[in-house]
Amino acid sequence: MLHQESKHILDQEVGRFSQTRPRAESVPLADAFASVGVSVRYARNSEIYGEGEPVDNVYRVVSGAVRTYKLLSDGRRQIGDFHIQGDVFGLEIGTERHFTAEAIADAVVLVAKRSALVSLAGKDPSLSAELWTHTAKELKRAQDHLLLLGRKRAQERVATFLLDMAGRGCSDIVLDLPMSRQDIADYLGLTIETVSRTLTRLECDMAIEIPTSRRIVLRDRQALGHLNS
Repeated sequence: MLHQESKHILDQEVGRFSQTRPRAESVPLADAFASVGVSVRYARNSEIYGEGEPVDNVYRVVSGAVRTYKLLSDGRRQIGDFHIQGDVFGLEIGTERHFTAEAIADAVVLVAKRSALVSLAGKDPSLSAELWTHTAKELKRAQDHLLLLGRKRAQERVATFLLDMAGRGCSDIVLDLPMSRQDIADYLGLTIETVSRTLTRLECDMAIEIPTSRRIVLRDRQALGHLNS
């Protein structure tokens, strides 16, 4: 009950802010969130929205990281994607959420009313184009993830994940991963034991180095790339 009341209060605040904040003449996506978004802090493992809830808001990660996932009928968790600093998430088609979103670590997220963003996009072709581009990229990521789950072996899945995270982060060599091994396993459709064994094998093959459980150094991107192809 407290969780639902908190969300109701947040929705009221986001709606009020979206209506009163002055608009810029030209607002690409980042500026749009700055214009109509409310900054909200989420503690580690706290829910941002739940599967089946109305698609009222859209979100942008300011700091920290977020996972989106579904619980299968047998209780297993399938993570659909990870969202890191700068990523926009929650821009779903339809009226109900298909996934649950949780903060992986303490996170700051900008929350904007979807209706406010749509209204801005109707007045700004550059924002409209950026929203379409974002939607197309999300579709491509979902298709790539389906291919990974359906066709790739464990070593290929892990290599693909590492290169993807490198491409999205500030460094393409040193990865400081916010997610746990269990998160990675649930994203790749593997067991945590398989993920750990695969990382160890890649380290033995000199493709990566693992100074800590959350830090991975990519020593041979070419070798990882061959596994990813």
